[in-house]
Amino acid sequence: MKLEAQDPRNTTSTCIATVVGLTGARLRLRLDGSDNKNDFWRLVDSAEIQPIGNCEKNGGMLQPPLGFRLNASSWPMFLLKTLNGAEMAPIRIFHKEPPSPSHNFFKMGMKLEAVDRKNPHFICPATIGEVRGSEVLVTFDGWRGAFDYWCRFDSRDIFPVGWCSLTGDNLQPPGTKVCIYLNKNGSTGPHLDKKKVQQLPDHFGPARASVVLQQAVQACIDCAYHQKTVFSFLKQGHGGEVISAVFDREQHTLNLPAVNSITYVLRFLEKLCHNLRSDNLFGNQPFTQTHLSLTAIEYSHSHDRYLPGETFVLGNSLARSLEPHSDSMDSASNPTNLVSTSQRHRPLLSSCGLPPSTASAVRRLCSRGSDRYLESRDASRLSGRDPSSWTVEDVMQFVREADPQLGPHADLFRKHEIDGKALLLLRSDMMMKYMGLKLGPALKLSYHIDRLKQGKF
Repeated sequence: MKLEAQDPRNTTSTCIATVVGLTGARLRLRLDGSDNKNDFWRLVDSAEIQPIGNCEKNGGMLQPPLGFRLNASSWPMFLLKTLNGAEMAPIRIFHKEPPSPSHNFFKMGMKLEAVDRKNPHFICPATIGEVRGSEVLVTFDGWRGAFDYWCRFDSRDIFPVGWCSLTGDNLQPPGTKVCIYLNKNGSTGPHLDKKKVQQLPDHFGPARASVVLQQAVQACIDCAYHQKTVFSFLKQGHGGEVISAVFDREQHTLNLPAVNSITYVLRFLEKLCHNLRSDNLFGNQPFTQTHLSLTAIEYSHSHDRYLPGETFVLGNSLARSLEPHSDSMDSASNPTNLVSTSQRHRPLLSSCGLPPSTASAVRRLCSRGSDRYLESRDASRLSGRDPSSWTVEDVMQFVREADPQLGPHADLFRKHEIDGKALLLLRSDMMMKYMGLKLGPALKLSYHIDRLKQGKF
C-alpha cells in the first residue's frame, strides 16, 4: 500500500512511502526512491502518515526522499510511474492521533515496554531509570545501559506493560544477544562467490538473534553470483527482519521468521547452506584461519588461474609461497592432481636434513616464485580497459580496490546501477545527495574517479 509520510531524515519533506511490513499496530515504511537501509516504523494512528493526496490538498508538494537514487530532474516522472496503478491506502483506515497526557506521572523504577531506537523494529521490556521534568530515561532490562535513551513522557515509542500482547506485536526477551562466526575457509559451493565471502566480516553480532540472522542471510544474497538463486530458497516469514535481493531488474523483499535464540539462527543457516550446496559456513565459535589464500586455486571473474604453490613452515612460524609447479594448466583444471594443504607443509630447517639440491631449489624459488605469484594476484582485471566500458560489477571492484575503507559502499553502485559511463560523470555532491554517502567517502571516491579520468588507475 502507498501513503504519504514525513521523511524521518528531513522532517520538512513529505514523501511517498510503501508499507513493506506490519507487526501489531506498527507499520514498516520505505520511502519510494530510497533503499531498504532507511526503513522506519510508525504507529497506524501516527500524525506523520496521511493518505495519498493530503499534501496537495493542503497546498504542499511531494518531495523526493533524502538520498533519492535517481537524478532530481527525474522525480516528476518517477512519481507518476510510482503512483500509476498502485494500491493506495484508503482514507478510512487512517486514524487521528490520540491526545497527549497532561502531566508527567512517571516515577523511577516503573516498568514499561519501549521501542529500541537503535533497532526500532524491536519492542523490549524496560524500566524508568530517571525522571527530569518532562523527560524520562528509558533503560532496557538486561542490557546495562547500552541502549538507554531519554525521551518525553508523551513519546510514542513507549507503551504500558501488556501493550505488545494486546496489539499482537513481538515483545523481545530481555538481554538476549547472540554472535555467529563465518567460516571463510569452507567450500562456498557453486552459487556463492568465494572472493566476496572473503570480504565479509569474521562474525555477525553480538546483537539480537533476528538482527544476526538478517545480516547473515543478506550476506549470502550479496555474495551470490545470482541473487535470485539464494532468494528462491527462502520462504516468507512473519515478525522477523526484512532481506532484499535485486533480480529481473527489480528489488524484491522478504520477511524472515522471528527468532530469539542462537540455536534457531544456526539451524536456519545450516539449511540455507545445504540448499546452496556449500559447507556449513556459520558456527557459534570462531573458525581457525589458515594460509589457504596462498595454496588454494582461485578464479577471478575473468577466470584467471592461480596455480597452487608449496607452503613451507619456517622456523619463525611464517609461511612463504613458492613458485607453482611447471607451467602446465593440467593441475589447475584437474583438482584430483592437487596435493592437500596438510601434505604440502614441510619443516624448512637445516636440522631437518634437507638435501642440498632441495635447499638450493627453495632459495631459488623463494627469490622469484613468490614475486611472480604476488604480481599475478595484484594485477587487476580492470587494468588496460577503457573505464567507460566497465560493467556495474567492474565499478564495484574498482571501488573496493581503490580503497579498502570504501568497500562497504560498493553495493550502493549496484543499487544505483552505476556502470563505467555513469561512474565517470559522478561528483561528490551527487554521491552525497542521491546515494546518501557521507562527505568523507564521497571525497575519497571523487579523488579516485579523477585519477581514473587521468589514466592513473
